[in-house]
Amino acid sequence: MTPDSSMPRARPARVSDAAAIAGIYNQGIEDRVATFETEPRSAEQIAHWFNSGRPIVVAADTDGTVIAFAAASAYRDRPCYAGIGEFSVYVRRDWRGRGAGQVALAALIAAAGAAGLWKLVSRVFPENAASRALLRRMGFREVGVYQRHGQLDGVWRDCVIVERLLEQGEPAA
Repeated sequence: MTPDSSMPRARPARVSDAAAIAGIYNQGIEDRVATFETEPRSAEQIAHWFNSGRPIVVAADTDGTVIAFAAASAYRDRPCYAGIGEFSVYVRRDWRGRGAGQVALAALIAAAGAAGLWKLVSRVFPENAASRALLRRMGFREVGVYQRHGQLDGVWRDCVIVERLLEQGEPAA
């Protein structure tokens, strides 16, 4: 079976992708459905993410344009949590619902396993049905709900906690 050439392709992100990643992340901030963040990010701010050594991947269309990203960051500072990555996945508005998020997340899962992480965790707004469905498809389990976890635009928001255990060197889904 040959791969679909119209499907996005994943690759490790580069610092030169910071402007594209910032643009996609800023759409997520504007939409108010995926993050508590309210201030747009600059390419320079995103470039600092690469200093962490944690996996960051992008999905690109057939022209090589970045259309989605997934990134892992440190979960907590304590050494016992060193193998846990807190992750995010964001897709450019015009690519949502077309598989780019799944491509990016599958690549992040593989990269995180290859980097020695044993778990990925995140939080999702309960009403973000598309993200929750993607996470279920990708093997994440919903652990519980943080009630009144934070305020966004003066409104208390709950968060669904998700996790996936990883194997080192785990292949992409």
